[in-house]
Parts: sequence; C-alpha cells; structure tokens
Amino acid sequence: MDRIAVLVVDDEESVRTFMSELLGSAGYQVRCASSGAQALEMLAGGSFDAVLLDVVMPEMSGLEVLRRYRGQGGNAPVIVLSGLTGADDAVRAMKMGASDYLSKPLGNDDLQDALSRALGARAPDRPGAPPGLAARPAVDPAADARVLISTSPSMRRARALVERIANENVPVLLLGESGTGKEVIAREIHARSQRRGRPFIKVNCAALPGELLESELFGHERGAFTGATAEKPGKFELADQGTIFLDEIGEMAIRLQAKLLQVLQDEEFFRVGGKKSVRVDSRVVVATNRDLEKEIALGNFREDLYYRLNVVAIRLPPLRERREDVVPLTDHFLKKYGRHYISGVSELPTEVLQSFADYDWPGNVRELENMVRRLCVLKDPTLVLDELHAASRAPASAPSLPTAYGGDDGYAIRLPEEPARAPASSVQVLEMPSRGSAAPAPHASAAPAVVEPINSVIPSPRYVNPFDVPQPPPPPPPSGELSLKDIGKRAAMLAEREAILAMLQRTAWNKRRAASKLRISYKALLYKIKECGIIDPRASAEL
Repeated sequence: MDRIAVLVVDDEESVRTFMSELLGSAGYQVRCASSGAQALEMLAGGSFDAVLLDVVMPEMSGLEVLRRYRGQGGNAPVIVLSGLTGADDAVRAMKMGASDYLSKPLGNDDLQDALSRALGARAPDRPGAPPGLAARPAVDPAADARVLISTSPSMRRARALVERIANENVPVLLLGESGTGKEVIAREIHARSQRRGRPFIKVNCAALPGELLESELFGHERGAFTGATAEKPGKFELADQGTIFLDEIGEMAIRLQAKLLQVLQDEEFFRVGGKKSVRVDSRVVVATNRDLEKEIALGNFREDLYYRLNVVAIRLPPLRERREDVVPLTDHFLKKYGRHYISGVSELPTEVLQSFADYDWPGNVRELENMVRRLCVLKDPTLVLDELHAASRAPASAPSLPTAYGGDDGYAIRLPEEPARAPASSVQVLEMPSRGSAAPAPHASAAPAVVEPINSVIPSPRYVNPFDVPQPPPPPPPSGELSLKDIGKRAAMLAEREAILAMLQRTAWNKRRAASKLRISYKALLYKIKECGIIDPRASAEL
C-alpha cells in the first residue's frame, strides 16, 4: 500500500526540514510548500491525505489558505499549527473546517495523536514502518474506541437508541459503572450524527478543580487571573458545530453546573474575565457513574440541570450482566494488542477463556482490556489465571476489616480473618510480603504470639488497624449566620468526610481501592480528601 502523503506548509525552512525528517523517518511521504500560494497550487495538482498548515505566513496566511482550499472543494484533513496563542485563530480555524489546532513548539506525541485523529480509518496498517513517530499502531484511537462488540440484548437496545437519536440535537445522559464503555457510546453518537466532520472534544470533569475546570470549559481572557498571560478559547468554543463530551459530570461543582445550564438553555456564555458573550452550537453528551437522583437529594447536583440533561438517558449494563460479550471482546483485544507484543497467537487457552467468563469484572470492559494486554505482555497465562482466581476468592463487599489490600506504594498488608471467639491471649500478626505480591497465603511457620493476660478483667484484644489514627476536626463552618442551604451543604460534607474516613481506614489507606468501593474516581477522591481536611497518617509519619 502507498505511503500516506502529507503536505507541510510553513514559511520557515528549518521547520520544514525538521518535519520532513521526522515524518519521513516515520513512514510518511512528505512534500513541502514555503508559501500559501505554492500550497494551493500543490493541493490543486496533487493528492494528499493530510495537510500540516502554519497560520502565520507572509503574503497569505494559513487561515486564508484553508478558506480557499475548502472553497475549492478540498476535503483532506487540515491540522493548523501556530506559534501564537490567539484564541480567535483557533476558533476560526475550527469553523473553517480544520480537523485540529496545535500550538508550536510541537511534541512528537502531540503530532502523532493529531495525525491519527485526522487520518481516521483511512490510516493503513504499516507493520514495516521504520521506528519512530508512526511506528506505533497506524490505527485511529478514536475509530478503534468506537468498535461496538456486543451480542447481548441490553447492548443491542443501547445501540438501537444511539442510532435513533444520533441526528437529534438533544443532550444525552450516559449512565453506568466505570469502564462500561460510556465514551465509546459518546463517540458512536458523534460518528453517526451530521456533526461527524466536526470536532469531538472530551473533558473529564473530575480531573481538574472547579476554578481550572471553568477556564478549561469556557476559556479565559488575558489577565483574568494570575498566570493568564494570553486569551484562551474554551472547550465549548473548540467544539462549536461538533460534540462536547463531559465525562464524570457528577463531579462538577454546583457553581459550574449553573453556568453549564446557561449554555444548554441559551447556547452562549462568558469567558472567565470576559465582558462579551460567546455563542456556540455544541452537542452535549455527559456521562456519570453516580446516582444523580441521590446526588440531588444530598445537594450535590442541581435538579434543573439534571432534567435538562436527562432528555435521552442510555444506561450501559456492567460486563457481569452481559457475560456473552466477554469472549468476543477478548478476541477483539487480543487482535488489537497481540500484533504488537506477541506473534502467531490467534486465540487463548480454554482455561483462560473459561476464567474470563466466570469472573465478575468489577472494572468492566476496561479491566478486561487491561487484562488481555497484560496477558500479551507477560506471555504467561498462569500469571493471569492466578490473579483472576485470587480476585474471585475475595469477598464481594468490604468486610469490617480487610483480608488483603494492596497499598498505594505497591506493598500489601494482610490481616488474618477474625475467629468467632478470639482467646484473650491471641495477638494478631501482620505479614508484609514482597513488593508487587497480591494477597499471598500466610506463611506456614507464622503463628500468633502468646502472652499471659495481666488480669482477667482485661477483655480480649480487638483488631487494630495500623492506619486508624485520630484525624483533625473538619474545617470550621464559615463565620456568620448560616442559611438552611448552607447548613445542608455542611451536613453533607460532614457525612461525606465520615464515609471517606471509614473506607480509607478499612482499605488501609489504599486510595484507589477506596475510590472504587465508594464508586467515585480516584482524582475526585483526592480532591475530597483535601477538601475535607483528611490527613494521610503515612504522610504525617514520614515527617
């Protein structure tokens, strides 16, 4: 198959030379133009799969080249490049039909991702490509993520609903546990809509605190806050005429929820520090693994926003409720990762497939994908089987004290199960296995120490969690009289604090496991720990 033809348009010779060498060593066929007029002439007389176009050029700017190229019927994806940080250029480029906008200086990964998104399914698989930028899989990540592999009735219903509402300009609410494929469905909605030629912008609402998230979504003006040295367009502006996907919407702060409601109702907003409104036409798709009705009752989510978003709701079932999809998904991931890590393997041993089918997959499709990838890397099914069997034997719900939990630093702490009647002389022993081990069996020679009770009045010793330490009091309420709404927020915060503390102590301060048990994201848990004033005893011990 012919190599992908890329046209690099830049007035600086050093930039053209650098990008030619970079893309050429990665397997692309590269041609260069030093001006806008030369670029239009080459585009008219040749066939290119992608165009890398600089904005600031003498005589004819990159935006003018893009306008004329689209006006002449050119449809090759155009990635606009600029060393400036002007927000208007980015927005104008997207509205003119640019597939992406990158700021100089460029990183190899940024350029690779942009080219992969631009080329999409047309990108050929080039196993013989030289090592370098394009030596990675020549597959569009977004297109690969849109592969809907399912034979279950519940997923067929979800797919039918996607086909029905894809072209309807209404918000969509995606519900389901973490890892069930909500982003896959969001991309499928965009791909099947009339907006498919426009940008698809994803924002994780739990990845940033409220102040930064507001700037990320709505942009900011120069000088709006410390560090705002230039104006910046928000994700809503970049998603104009396209789709914006707000993942983990349940983590968004109440104040930002009000601004999002305004965008949904009026299709306009103000940038941070801005004085004039910005109008956008963006399809909004949101996702959450939380029960939003419960969040409304707790005062964490606006009821009016919930009803505004809940025009069409699609619930995605967990993988344990559609076990018939496990084997087809396994085959898909084996083909996806097998060609990069192992060769000549078309199927897995029967015992591995049976273990996959019997496992409950608390992490759903994402966990299955990671497990298959791990299997391809390790090339030893017994290691994966041992991990699955150990996880299957673990209790479904967290007990009052852990049997085995992995620490954040890779160590595991094992506490023996509490007997029905512990004698007064028994003292529990902690085992610290080697790094990386997961819930090892107790050592054969390990035996509980025996001590003589001081007197018969002393009760039997209870299990002591080594990380169960006194915590400082919660942050004090704001001064002055509190409204009923403030009192409700304060009570909700205290309740959250107690629940988080209890789960952290039960999981030996393994924050990732605690987040999974609490059914919130890891980053959201870290934010709430800081907000509630909870102190990690291990950090204080290091001091």
